[in-house]
Amino acid sequence: MDVRINDIDSIIKNAISVMEQSKYQIFEIAESARQELLSLRQELERVKKETSETIDKVDELEREFRRARMRLVEVSKDFIRYKEADIKSAYEKATRIQLDLLMYREKEYYLKARRDELQQRIKSVEVSVERAETISSQINVVLEYLSGDLNQVTRILESAKNRQLIGLKIILAQEEERKRMAREIHDGPAQSLANLVLRTEIAERMMMKQEFQLVQEELMELKSQVRSGLEEIRKIIFNLRPMALDDLGLVPTLRKFVQDFEEKAKIRAVFETSGRELRMPSAMEAAVYRLVQEAFSNALKHASPTYVSLEMTFFPKRILIVIQDNGVGFDVEQTMARSKTSSHYGLIGMHERVELLNGKIDIESARGQGTKITISIPVSTDL
Repeated sequence: MDVRINDIDSIIKNAISVMEQSKYQIFEIAESARQELLSLRQELERVKKETSETIDKVDELEREFRRARMRLVEVSKDFIRYKEADIKSAYEKATRIQLDLLMYREKEYYLKARRDELQQRIKSVEVSVERAETISSQINVVLEYLSGDLNQVTRILESAKNRQLIGLKIILAQEEERKRMAREIHDGPAQSLANLVLRTEIAERMMMKQEFQLVQEELMELKSQVRSGLEEIRKIIFNLRPMALDDLGLVPTLRKFVQDFEEKAKIRAVFETSGRELRMPSAMEAAVYRLVQEAFSNALKHASPTYVSLEMTFFPKRILIVIQDNGVGFDVEQTMARSKTSSHYGLIGMHERVELLNGKIDIESARGQGTKITISIPVSTDL
């Protein structure tokens, strides 16, 4: 019983640590959002002022253009009173004013669009700040509960099934946090980058009318860089929470992951399945996906392999996962011993995830002989 209490105590301490880190990250997000909100409000005031000045300038130019056209008509009709130089001067003045008027009208259009865009963005950031503050308050409540009476928790967690259930709930909480972060990135930085692309396109049209070729090329390059950044953020969103995991299930998502790994890492990767595929609880599928992701990442970082394989066998009440590579290998006992006192958390993290699922993990490796990771996880239809 003491061992079980220690295990549960370790789980809860890990959960508290994760929640504390999440709380700090949420605080940073909220502070960043507040700074962005202040900056947006300042820019909105500047844009409003500039918009008002531009509207006044457009009105003034329209009056000047009407007078210039009347002057041009007057000198064009009276050839006796006015000379060719007078007509040319009147024409050039009217053309110059017309060009200025077109430019300021375009600027007015852009400023009004930017003003509306800023107002919408301010509303969105205000919502993000409010969400962050709400989540922070909720995390404080959870931390108070987790830091309470451990004996009450241990009475609830008496059976192995309950231990697995609490493990799944912890993993589910972590995955929900990833989903939330994915939504925040999508609504924040990704939206900002999309707005930057729109701004560059507007500026590009303005500059094209003035034939500033170098400026146009610079803006086109800026637009390309912003689009590249937007694509990177979309990749981050996918890594935080693959949408296919919810829509298609574990096997199709892993198949896509292995294909992407092979293309990106230039390492031969194979995925094979056997048995009748089972749809597991969402949290368990997420945990299995993270285990495979961690194993492939470790192989890429440390093993220098030319081949990695993933085999998944479905049994009626459990799944068997085997991940192998032909890399440099390592001494398992020495590496596990060092992992407890160094920054190598990959293997330790995999062991902890498997234990949370009430499963077993076995790692076979030797220097120059590659690595084989075997994971067995029970699947209960009651969870």
